[in-house]
Amino acid sequence: MFAVPDNTLVIPENPALRHPVRVALEFAADRDRWRHLLRYDPEERFSALVDSDELQEIWLMSWLPGQHTDLHDHEFAAGAFTVVSGQLSETVARRAVDGRAVTELHSLSAGQSRVFGPGYIHEVRNEGPDPAVSVHVYRHQPRAMRPYHLDPISGPTRV
Repeated sequence: MFAVPDNTLVIPENPALRHPVRVALEFAADRDRWRHLLRYDPEERFSALVDSDELQEIWLMSWLPGQHTDLHDHEFAAGAFTVVSGQLSETVARRAVDGRAVTELHSLSAGQSRVFGPGYIHEVRNEGPDPAVSVHVYRHQPRAMRPYHLDPISGPTRV
């Protein structure tokens, strides 16, 4: 069983669907399915749509050292991402029940995954010396990113 992070809303899953982490792991392991799409862009992280249907989108992303997202959420989408190779770090930002800002840092290496739901605010970056590759699964909505600013006192606020 996979836990839903405490700063997300739970969306009831279709019992016929496999958990998004299992989907991400399956696509990560099937390199022949996406190898031809993989690129490294020196200017910004690269992303390519690998597969989609009416229920989900699967995206491939590559990250050169130093590349990152800004702080964002995925609007109403839920899903997961898995690191295929290299290392990524994820900083999660939220407002605690008492109103104070809380951040959590998660270091991820090949084979490790993170789950997200609507309102899950995070940034992902490659702080390592080598390129990284990840597979992302988005459900309930297409891939979208809403920007946030992190106020160290009151927490994340929409830009």
